[in-house]
Amino acid sequence: METILFDVKNAMQESIDDAVLAAKKLQESSAKDFIEALSLMIVGCYQSEKKLIIAGNGGSLCDAMHFAEELTGFFRGKRRALPAIALSDPGHMSCVGNDVGFDEVFSRGVEAYGVEGDVFIALTTSGNSTNLVSAIEAAKSRGLKTVAFLGKTGGRMKGVCDLEWIVDGFKFSDRVQEAHMAAIHIVIEMVERLLFEDCNK
Repeated sequence: METILFDVKNAMQESIDDAVLAAKKLQESSAKDFIEALSLMIVGCYQSEKKLIIAGNGGSLCDAMHFAEELTGFFRGKRRALPAIALSDPGHMSCVGNDVGFDEVFSRGVEAYGVEGDVFIALTTSGNSTNLVSAIEAAKSRGLKTVAFLGKTGGRMKGVCDLEWIVDGFKFSDRVQEAHMAAIHIVIEMVERLLFEDCNK
C-alpha cells in the first residue's frame, strides 16, 4: 500500500474553504453591479430581437456552452427559446485553426454571426487569450456590445469591454470558473424573471 504523503482531510478542507471564498466574491459590490448591468443588457438585447454570442477556451468554453443552452433551452421555467450561440463548433474551429491559426477561431465566428446590437461575451480566467482579444476587436468593429468575465489580474482584456468582472485572489482557474458559473446562473435567473413573469412561480 502506498504511503499517503499529505493529510487528505486538511487538503480537502483547504479546497472547500477556497470554494466558499470564490462564492463569496458574488457578495462584493462590483459583482452585484456587474450582474445587474449584464442582466439588463441581455434583456435589452432580447427586446431588440438580437442575440448573444459567447466564447471561451477549455473549461470556459464548456461554461460558454452551458450559458447558451440555458437560454436556448430552459432554466427555471417554461418560456420561449432565447437566441444564444456558443462558438464551439469543432468543424469551424478546426477549419479556422488549420487555415489561419487558432488565434482567429472566435473572431471568425463573430464575423459570421455578429450583427450590430448583439452582445459578445468572453469567458477567460486569465484575460490573456489572444483568440478572445481578437474576437472582442471584431465584435467592437461590428457594433456588438462586449462583456468579459475575467480572473486574476484581468490580463490584456482588463478595461477593454463595455462590462467586465474580475474574480481576483485565486492562483488557479478552477475557483475563478466556479465564481463565473454562479454569476452566470444568477444572470440567467434575472433575465428570465425580467422577461417572463411566470418563470419563477
